[in-house]
Amino acid sequence: MIKHRGFPGRLPGTDYQFTIRRAHKDGATPLMRRERYPDRRPADRRADVAFMEALWLCFGDQPFERGNLDAGRLNWLFEREVLPAEDPFDPESYEALLVIDEKRARAAFPEAFDGSGYWKSV
Repeated sequence: MIKHRGFPGRLPGTDYQFTIRRAHKDGATPLMRRERYPDRRPADRRADVAFMEALWLCFGDQPFERGNLDAGRLNWLFEREVLPAEDPFDPESYEALLVIDEKRARAAFPEAFDGSGYWKSV
C-alpha cells in the first residue's frame, strides 16, 4: 500500500480522517458510492470540501493510486467526482487507480478550487 506523503491525515481540529495508517490484514475496504443527502451536517460538508481540495492539490487531473486514502471518505465522492481510472476496476485493491472528474468536482465543490487553502483554514 502506497502512503501518499504530504497528504493531510485528517481535517484539522476534527476527527474526520483522510488517510489510514496501515493496510488491513483482510484487504482494502471496498469502495462504493454513498449518497450525499441535502440535509447532511455542515461539518460533513466541510470535510468533503477539504478532502476534495487535498485530492486536487496532490493529484490534479492525473490518475492516482488509492493507497492509504480512507475508504469512508472516498466513498462520499466515488463514482461522482472521483472515478475509476482503469478497466477492470478492483474496488478492494489498495493499488486501484482513481482520477478526479474535474468538471463534476468543480461544480460540486467550487470552494475547493478557489485557491484559498480551505482544508488548512478549517
